[in-house]
Amino acid sequence: MHKWVMSALVTIACAMGVYLLATALPERPKEETLAEGQEMLRIKATNFEFDQAEYKVKAGTNYKVKYSNTLGTHGVEFVGLGIELDKDNPETEVTFDKPGTYELHCSIMCGQGHATMISKLIVE
Repeated sequence: MHKWVMSALVTIACAMGVYLLATALPERPKEETLAEGQEMLRIKATNFEFDQAEYKVKAGTNYKVKYSNTLGTHGVEFVGLGIELDKDNPETEVTFDKPGTYELHCSIMCGQGHATMISKLIVE
Protein backbone atom coordinates (compact mmCIF):
# COMPACT_ATOMS: atom_id res chain seq x y z
CA MET A 1 0.00 0.00 0.00
CA HIS A 2 2.61 2.56 1.03
CA LYS A 3 5.63 1.09 -0.73
CA TRP A 4 7.19 4.50 -1.23
CA VAL A 5 7.57 5.02 2.58
CA MET A 6 10.09 2.18 2.91
CA SER A 7 12.04 3.45 -0.10
CA ALA A 8 12.13 6.96 1.35
CA LEU A 9 13.35 5.70 4.75
CA VAL A 10 16.14 3.63 3.17
CA THR A 11 17.20 6.61 1.02
CA ILE A 12 17.25 8.93 4.05
CA ALA A 13 19.24 6.39 6.12
CA CYS A 14 21.81 5.99 3.31
CA ALA A 15 22.14 9.75 2.94
CA MET A 16 22.69 10.16 6.69
CA GLY A 17 25.27 7.37 6.68
CA VAL A 18 27.22 8.99 3.86
CA TYR A 19 27.05 12.36 5.64
CA LEU A 20 28.36 10.91 8.91
CA LEU A 21 31.14 9.03 7.17
CA ALA A 22 32.23 12.15 5.31
CA THR A 23 32.11 14.63 8.20
CA ALA A 24 32.35 12.85 11.55
CA LEU A 25 35.37 10.62 11.06
CA PRO A 26 37.88 10.79 13.90
CA GLU A 27 41.26 12.31 13.25
CA ARG A 28 43.97 9.94 12.06
CA PRO A 29 46.46 8.98 14.74
CA LYS A 30 49.73 10.82 14.35
CA GLU A 31 52.74 8.70 13.60
CA GLU A 32 55.48 8.74 16.19
CA THR A 33 58.73 10.04 14.83
CA LEU A 34 61.87 8.85 16.51
CA ALA A 35 65.38 10.13 15.95
CA GLU A 36 67.89 7.73 14.49
CA GLY A 37 68.96 5.21 17.13
CA GLN A 38 66.15 6.27 19.47
CA GLU A 39 63.65 3.79 20.91
CA MET A 40 60.21 4.16 22.50
CA LEU A 41 59.24 3.29 26.08
CA ARG A 42 55.49 3.48 26.74
CA ILE A 43 54.11 3.38 30.26
CA LYS A 44 50.36 3.19 30.80
CA ALA A 45 48.52 3.42 34.11
CA THR A 46 45.04 2.28 35.04
CA ASN A 47 43.42 2.23 38.44
CA PHE A 48 46.22 1.33 40.83
CA GLU A 49 48.52 -0.53 38.43
CA PHE A 50 50.93 -0.01 35.57
CA ASP A 51 50.48 -2.00 32.37
CA GLN A 52 53.68 -4.03 32.99
CA ALA A 53 55.29 -5.37 36.15
CA GLU A 54 58.71 -4.48 34.76
CA TYR A 55 60.09 -2.52 31.82
CA LYS A 56 63.44 -3.41 30.26
CA VAL A 57 65.68 -0.92 28.46
CA LYS A 58 69.22 -0.99 27.09
CA ALA A 59 71.88 1.09 28.82
CA GLY A 60 73.33 3.86 26.67
CA THR A 61 70.33 3.97 24.30
CA ASN A 62 68.28 7.15 23.92
CA TYR A 63 64.59 6.62 24.69
CA LYS A 64 61.48 8.67 24.13
CA VAL A 65 59.42 7.89 27.24
CA LYS A 66 55.65 8.38 26.89
CA TYR A 67 53.26 8.11 29.81
CA SER A 68 49.47 7.86 29.64
CA ASN A 69 46.53 7.27 31.97
CA THR A 70 43.77 5.01 30.78
CA LEU A 71 41.74 5.15 33.99
CA GLY A 72 42.15 7.29 37.09
CA THR A 73 44.52 10.13 37.95
CA HIS A 74 48.08 8.91 38.21
CA GLY A 75 51.68 9.90 37.56
CA VAL A 76 54.93 7.97 37.40
CA GLU A 77 58.20 8.70 39.18
CA PHE A 78 61.46 6.95 38.29
CA VAL A 79 63.06 6.70 41.75
CA GLY A 80 66.77 7.57 41.62
CA LEU A 81 66.67 8.95 38.08
CA GLY A 82 64.92 12.27 38.67
CA ILE A 83 62.20 11.62 36.09
CA GLU A 84 58.55 12.33 36.83
CA LEU A 85 55.74 12.17 34.27
CA ASP A 86 52.01 12.93 34.54
CA LYS A 87 49.12 14.16 32.38
CA ASP A 88 50.61 17.69 32.18
CA ASN A 89 54.10 16.40 31.34
CA PRO A 90 53.48 13.08 29.52
CA GLU A 91 56.76 12.56 27.68
CA THR A 92 60.50 13.09 27.85
CA GLU A 93 63.68 11.97 26.16
CA VAL A 94 66.31 10.27 28.27
CA THR A 95 69.39 8.09 27.95
CA PHE A 96 69.62 5.51 30.71
CA ASP A 97 73.36 5.38 31.42
CA LYS A 98 73.62 3.39 34.65
CA PRO A 99 72.65 -0.30 34.52
CA GLY A 100 70.52 -1.46 37.43
CA THR A 101 66.98 -1.87 38.68
CA TYR A 102 64.93 1.21 39.46
CA GLU A 103 61.54 1.48 41.10
CA LEU A 104 58.63 3.18 39.37
CA HIS A 105 55.76 4.31 41.53
CA CYS A 106 52.72 6.53 41.27
CA SER A 107 53.62 10.12 42.07
CA ILE A 108 50.05 11.35 42.62
CA MET A 109 48.02 10.27 45.65
CA CYS A 110 45.36 8.34 43.76
CA GLY A 111 43.44 6.41 46.40
CA GLN A 112 43.46 3.15 48.33
CA GLY A 113 45.71 1.25 45.90
CA HIS A 114 48.34 4.02 45.69
CA ALA A 115 50.86 2.27 47.97
CA THR A 116 50.87 -0.89 45.84
CA MET A 117 51.15 0.92 42.49
CA ILE A 118 54.76 -0.08 41.85
CA SER A 119 56.69 -1.36 38.85
CA LYS A 120 60.37 -1.81 37.96
CA LEU A 121 62.66 -0.41 35.30
CA ILE A 122 65.55 -2.71 34.47
CA VAL A 123 68.45 -1.05 32.67
CA GLU A 124 70.59 -3.78 31.09
